[in-house]
Amino acid sequence: MAGDPPRICAAVVNSDLDALDAIEPLVDLFEVRIDLIGKDWRKVAAHLKKPWIACNRRADEGGRWEGKEAARIKELRHAVELGADIIDIELATPDVEKIVDEIKGRAECLVSYHNIEETPPLDRLRQIVINQLAAGAGICKVVTTARSFADNLAVLQLIADFSETNIISFAMGAAGQLSRVLCPLVGGYLTYASVGEGKESAEGQVTVKDLREIYRMLGNVK
Repeated sequence: MAGDPPRICAAVVNSDLDALDAIEPLVDLFEVRIDLIGKDWRKVAAHLKKPWIACNRRADEGGRWEGKEAARIKELRHAVELGADIIDIELATPDVEKIVDEIKGRAECLVSYHNIEETPPLDRLRQIVINQLAAGAGICKVVTTARSFADNLAVLQLIADFSETNIISFAMGAAGQLSRVLCPLVGGYLTYASVGEGKESAEGQVTVKDLREIYRMLGNVK
């Protein structure tokens, strides 16, 4: 919620455990990108000492999962067994309500939407959040691609419109960096950052160290 210290989630894209240890004091939680890490993701998850989100992103929403859909969901089920605190499941996933219902009680369900082309009109974004809540989301995530400065305002307005909801909303791309920084400052549940330069999981992602320094200068963290 607005006024709370901003929560930083480091997106993990490989199995460099030393790099994770180096930034651990600067983050609140990690996102384990199964689709980017590959077969070593279990080793990464077992190494983490802070809460973690399991994500196995669909290719049509910016991920690199190349296997079948049933296998993709199976990996997320394995993440639940391994102690993931949050499971990221796309709203467009077939039978999403059934999967969310299965996971609830064992892990928090983050229902997500990613648009890798544009930022849809605000009315459309609002309906997406409504649909995520109807699917059983404990956390809603709406990520678009910024083509103009105004797109930052749209995704941040979404947070204000759902102020009683655990919501993450920002825009990807260089033009959307402002929304990434401001997301948790205006009430967003968290924002994502890269472990380091060249380790971004999406375009426009700021490094953990740079983001932490921005928040320090703004007086939001020590």
